[in-house]
Amino acid sequence: MKNYYVYCLSNFNNRVLYIGVTNDLLRRVYEHKHHLVSGFTAKYNVTRLIYFEQTNDAQSAIRREKQLKGWRREKKENLINQFNPEWKDLYPELISGD
Repeated sequence: MKNYYVYCLSNFNNRVLYIGVTNDLLRRVYEHKHHLVSGFTAKYNVTRLIYFEQTNDAQSAIRREKQLKGWRREKKENLINQFNPEWKDLYPELISGD
């Protein structure tokens, strides 16, 4: 069964939030971190994975991404705070398997 992820990245001063969807979270975050994706995330150095959720349904992931993108920043921050109160970069834990 394939997994799909909705994720949120931020830059180092937490001023910018980016929400995306992917079927390979490790690869996609790696691309953002190494600026292999031109555009918004490269321009604003948005490289820290601060939130993600997983589903096995692509359409659900796309709907959720659109939902989160439509939220006001305060609501997004509350969701992130519940999941990752320190806003630490979660990518190192994902690649190490912790």
